[in-house]
Amino acid sequence: MNIEKIAYWLATGVMTFIFLFSAFNYFFNYEMIAGFYDKLGFPRWIIYPSGILKVLALVAIYTNLSSVLKEWAYAGLFFVATLAFGAHYMISDGGELFAGVALVTVLVSRFFNGRLFPTHNG
Repeated sequence: MNIEKIAYWLATGVMTFIFLFSAFNYFFNYEMIAGFYDKLGFPRWIIYPSGILKVLALVAIYTNLSSVLKEWAYAGLFFVATLAFGAHYMISDGGELFAGVALVTVLVSRFFNGRLFPTHNG
């Protein structure tokens, strides 16, 4: 196994763990997450949809049914991680480290996904 495959699977595995852990907390620790959302200034109603979309994005990445859907999934996870990093940084609650790791793993996974599994447009 070459270094690119190792980097891809390591980054994708860590990314998966982070977003599944997050979604799990959204569904099963709602009150705790709602407290964080209140502190961050986010509306509570987006907690469940956000958890569902994180899981669906991971499904799109792993199933590889559509290259367009996979690209949107990576984009969505990138924006979620970027916004989470910014929000945690602004309120200085220490969550920016976890969000930063999520952001880096999304970028690394997407980069190596493009190198290992190129799509043909035509």
